[in-house]
Amino acid sequence: MATTTETKVRRPLPAAVILTASAEARIAKLMAEAPADAIGVKLSTPRRGCSGLAYSVDYVTQANPIDEKIETPGGLFFIDSASVLYLIGSTMDWQEDDFTAGFVFQNPNAKGSCGCGESFTV
Repeated sequence: MATTTETKVRRPLPAAVILTASAEARIAKLMAEAPADAIGVKLSTPRRGCSGLAYSVDYVTQANPIDEKIETPGGLFFIDSASVLYLIGSTMDWQEDDFTAGFVFQNPNAKGSCGCGESFTV
């Protein structure tokens, strides 16, 4: 009896965070004005705020191999490996009006947020 081994092809996993065109354009602008040693922009969810976790977007100067990496037209976008589970399925947008400007997140994992919208809980 002959045995065969079947090779399974893994389909690509979806990105943990979907970036809107507006968010990608903002990342491109940030990278155009970035410090010389910046290689990309990184999203993380540090513990802070009244609800426990907050969104933080900062320049990154060194890639961490366990962080999620998304290539955008304007530069590299990283997601902190410790934050991925809190962000899976989220959409990140950039919005601005006459009074405010900032990244806005639609996060299906968030069970609640503080009144000011700066932090969330899962």
